[in-house]
Amino acid sequence: MCINFTPTRKAAWVKMNFGIELPSTEYPLEAYPGYVAPIVVKSHQSGRTACGLARFGLIPSWAKEDKISRYTYNARSETVSGKPSYKKSWKQRRYAIALLDNFYEPSYASGKAERWKIELASHEPFGIASLWDTWTDPSSGELVTSFTMLTVNADHHPVMKQFHRPGDEKRTPVILSESQFHQWLGADEKQAMAMMRGDSMPELISQRS
Repeated sequence: MCINFTPTRKAAWVKMNFGIELPSTEYPLEAYPGYVAPIVVKSHQSGRTACGLARFGLIPSWAKEDKISRYTYNARSETVSGKPSYKKSWKQRRYAIALLDNFYEPSYASGKAERWKIELASHEPFGIASLWDTWTDPSSGELVTSFTMLTVNADHHPVMKQFHRPGDEKRTPVILSESQFHQWLGADEKQAMAMMRGDSMPELISQRS
């Protein structure tokens, strides 16, 4: 899973991989649920790819308030197609890629929670398979775009299996390789489900933060 991450600011990498610009609007150095961060999306009608800021923690269009985003920042790949918060985005193929430099997870190896940083072995930015939705704030009329990161089991992942409390299931966000970026954005449901695998992700490294 992922609750805290560093959104990338490496505009040249984004331009090279997607042919688009990072948002010019400022965003936090580290993101938590409720914070905005850059994501890439693609229109299935026009084929246009765009990068914009979205709130971390998906707010489904039917929600009466945004408090639900405290619980919807990660979506389990095994159940995403049927969960009320995500199934509309899934059926409408609202696939997104969250753009990160790294993310953080708690390790309990010492007996207490310690924050560790996880990043690619190449130290390059990377993309996490995500879903997005839009919600209209009933109090202000503001249109809010939000997203959730998709996760898979990591019980046997060489890096991600070491995090979270002993006895808890180990999870990891779905990290896409650069060669998968455009495939993910244009995938159908069957293709997207097949891409959510922990054993095909790029090599990760971790260190205490």
